[in-house]
Amino acid sequence: MAPSEMVVGLTIGFLKLILGLILSMGSIYIGLKMFDRMTGGIDEMEEIKNGNAAVGILMAAVVISIATIVQKGVEGFGSNISLEMSPTLIAIGLIISTLNLAFGVIVAVFAIYLALKILDKITVDIDETEEFKQGNVALAIMEAGVLIAVSFVIQASLQGITDSTFINPVVIASLLGIA
Repeated sequence: MAPSEMVVGLTIGFLKLILGLILSMGSIYIGLKMFDRMTGGIDEMEEIKNGNAAVGILMAAVVISIATIVQKGVEGFGSNISLEMSPTLIAIGLIISTLNLAFGVIVAVFAIYLALKILDKITVDIDETEEFKQGNVALAIMEAGVLIAVSFVIQASLQGITDSTFINPVVIASLLGIA
């Protein structure tokens, strides 16, 4: 392996680490804020301080679900880049990877939001906010399971999009008339 290939490989690895940290923490923060808004009658941190396992389970499920979806984007970061590519194609590949990650974060937060909204509509005879305040662990486990299952399906869907041949630096460059 040539020194230039090592530098490019290390650079991509470092970018993957930095973007992964930023996007995971950012998406988790956004997800928890979204969850906080959806459960307007609950002070989640106060409930956790008081040992409310139901709220803790559901918040953990939100975090796990978002991380599961974002993880695939981070894993695939730079996978569309080859060391034989020109610097222009490498730059396009990095831009595509970054956009894929951002798209994954948006989809993750939206999917969790949508899953919680649909669960709320399905369970019309249950006041989730009140049940979580009361520490209903059974409801928290059920909703956590749904969120985690949804995240697995969304993760697979995003993988299909990022694996498509259209999202390739060479194809994008040729469409833009660059290469």
